[in-house]
Amino acid sequence: MRILVTNDDGIDSVGLHVLARAMRPHGEVTIVAPDKEYSGAGCSIGALHLAKPDAHVAHVEGIDEAWSVTGPPALCVMFARLGTFGKEFDLVVSGINPGANVGRAVYMSGTIGATLSGRMGGISGVAVSQATEDWGIMGQGYEEMLEHQKWDSAAEVAAAAVASLKVDMPELPTVLNINLPNRDVADLKGVIRTYVGAAPPRKAAGVTMRPQPGHEGAFHLDMEWGEPSDAELDPNSDVGAVSNGYVSITALSHLKETDESQTNTAVAGIETLLG
Repeated sequence: MRILVTNDDGIDSVGLHVLARAMRPHGEVTIVAPDKEYSGAGCSIGALHLAKPDAHVAHVEGIDEAWSVTGPPALCVMFARLGTFGKEFDLVVSGINPGANVGRAVYMSGTIGATLSGRMGGISGVAVSQATEDWGIMGQGYEEMLEHQKWDSAAEVAAAAVASLKVDMPELPTVLNINLPNRDVADLKGVIRTYVGAAPPRKAAGVTMRPQPGHEGAFHLDMEWGEPSDAELDPNSDVGAVSNGYVSITALSHLKETDESQTNTAVAGIETLLG
């Protein structure tokens, strides 16, 4: 099995390296990752006519082939799908992201965006994220939060999932979003099939506009973040499962045609416009 390993934290991320090495027993591993951090990039590929992306050979201990790309993770995977880095891949594994990608963070996560990019090309994917101290911010863990990160726990969980997928790969390309607490494997309470929760574990509290000295009419936008939520959470949501010490695994659904009732109002308005 050919496994493409990527992330949204950049080619130098410890989590990326640990994850890639954990994949080696399960197939032929190639890393194709952004040259720098692209957290929050989602499934974006950027403005290609302006970016003019490059690829560079990288060196990661224990991995035979690694590349860095001057672009977001979804673009890395798109290039791989197009045969840029050899024959086709069978699986995209993305992470290990420091910061749980649960709740609203799912919609913005570059870690998940990489696997969605793979699914567009018919390749299943596994996105792996691990909570940080104080939960991080919208799926992002700041550097000072990572000193005690238990990367090996996330790598073991990811390897177990990939080993099973290798034996029984879904016929329809599937994206699995795996999140877990920052704990040793022995301290994980179990695994729960979850849905995407509505609220993040830590919300934005506001924004302060701070004038830029010497630049009239220009402002810095300083984000303000609330404290981690202590509200009771549905244990079957991804947020609740990880909060309670479980591994969360969520299948992210394909885009499908909506129910007619959801579009009737808009259709009526357009029909009125068009006569």
